[in-house]
Amino acid sequence: MADEFQLRCYCYLDRMQPQYAAFVGTVTQGDLSTEGMASLYIEMAPGNEVFRTVDIAVKATEAKPGAQIVEREFGMFEVHSHNQAAVIEAGRIVLERLGLKIEDRMKPQIASTQVITRVDPYQAQLLNRFRRGSMLVPGETLLVLECAPAAYIGYACNEAEKKSSINVLHVSSVGRFGRMWLSGRESEIITARDAAVKALEDLEGV
Repeated sequence: MADEFQLRCYCYLDRMQPQYAAFVGTVTQGDLSTEGMASLYIEMAPGNEVFRTVDIAVKATEAKPGAQIVEREFGMFEVHSHNQAAVIEAGRIVLERLGLKIEDRMKPQIASTQVITRVDPYQAQLLNRFRRGSMLVPGETLLVLECAPAAYIGYACNEAEKKSSINVLHVSSVGRFGRMWLSGRESEIITARDAAVKALEDLEGV
C-alpha cells in the first residue's frame, strides 16, 4: 500500500486554541470542534482514498469527523475529540491499515511569509471581504504565511496562537498550498511568525 499511497500530511493538534477552533467552526461541514479538543489532519493522494480512511478512523474510535474533502489532486480529512487518546488511536489505526508510519509523511515546506506593517484602510477592506474570522483593522500588522502540503497550515496557526496574542483572520487548508492571515501588534505578529515557522520546521518527514 505504501508504494501506491502518498501520505502528504499527518498533523496532530494536542489542544485546539480558542480562535482557531472558532474559525474552524465557520468553515467545517462536519462535526463541530471546540476549544481544547485534540485534532488530527491527514492529507493524501490519491484523493479518493479519503473516504476509506475516514471510515476506518470513525469506526475504530470515538473521534468525530469535521472535514472530508476531495479536490483535484488530493484528499484531506480531520477528526477531533476531547479525548486525546481517541484521536491518537484513530491516527494509529489509519496508518496501520495503510501500512505506513508517521515518518512516511511529507515534511512541510514554507512557501512564503510576509509581515505587512500598518495595513492601509483600503487593503484592510479588501481582505475583510474574504476573511471568515476576525476583522482586519487598519493600522494593524498582518502576517501572511503559506506552506505545502496545505493541511499543515492548521497546525501552524494553532501553534502561533499558543505563543502570541493575535487575531485569526482566515485559514485555507485545501489545495496545493495552505495559507493563513493573522493580525495584531507588530511584536505579537513577529512572535506568531516565529512560532509557526518553528512548528513546521520541527516536524519530521520525507
